[in-house]
Amino acid sequence: MYDDILVPTDGSDSSTAAVEQAVAIAEGEPTTVHFLHVVDVGTEMSASASGNIASQLTETLEEKAESALDDAVSRAEAAGVDYEKTTREGDPHEVIEEYSTEHDVDLIVMGASGQSGLKERLLGSTTDRVVRTVETSVLIARP
Repeated sequence: MYDDILVPTDGSDSSTAAVEQAVAIAEGEPTTVHFLHVVDVGTEMSASASGNIASQLTETLEEKAESALDDAVSRAEAAGVDYEKTTREGDPHEVIEEYSTEHDVDLIVMGASGQSGLKERLLGSTTDRVVRTVETSVLIARP
């Protein structure tokens, strides 16, 4: 039914639920699940005034990205699902939109809210922006 599914992941409970949903949809199908972690350059830039702090923050964000992606990959491999994993820098909703267009994604599966620390009434701010800007169908997963 879907050739390519995009799952933006940040390691939060909501994004883990999104990974599980996407893997379940893709299992047994000729589908590639694209796991994407976006390092929010806004967060990184806010600490750039102090070089040492910026360096530590960059390292922490990279470790967080690898951890989130490794967990997603483990779930896909256990289910025998084809996958790709990518880390990019930028504004998360913009990177998600660009990636979905570049890879002709059929479905985006993402968590209702992530680890940004911002709690919206119903959706996290990144999820809300993605839903409003992409042409692709979006499935919102809750933990």
